Amino acid sequence: MNNLIKSITASQAGLGITILRIVAGITFAAHGSQKLFGWFGGYGLAGVAQWMESIGLAPGYLMALMAGSAEFFGGVALIIGLLVRPAAAVLAVTMLVAIFSVHLANGFFMSNNGYEFALALLAISVALVFEGAGKLSIDSKLAR
Repeated sequence: MNNLIKSITASQAGLGITILRIVAGITFAAHGSQKLFGWFGGYGLAGVAQWMESIGLAPGYLMALMAGSAEFFGGVALIIGLLVRPAAAVLAVTMLVAIFSVHLANGFFMSNNGYEFALALLAISVALVFEGAGKLSIDSKLAR
């Protein structure tokens, strides 16, 4: 069990990945809070669930809860640097779903609701899966 924890939490990454992790975490947590709580101009669970049903992601409430929870709690995990690899893996899957179910048909650019932003967040998430949390994280303390 100790080796498993060490393999999940260990990281050779430096300060650069820490900055990337925190900024991505803030972004994910903010988007998740829009979905879950209606903060920052979001629609909350009921509104997001309705929208998800309308685009064919059913059951809408469950999908909204899963997407919002992945983004909010995954974002918080990135911010504090706790279990970053598993959180980033969940966030990467969430971004893949967003790209293929919502954004791909709209082309690349955000101005047309394209996949540009989701792709950037996907790339950051995948990088965090490979690199880990970096030096300034709870994970680095747990790895010791």
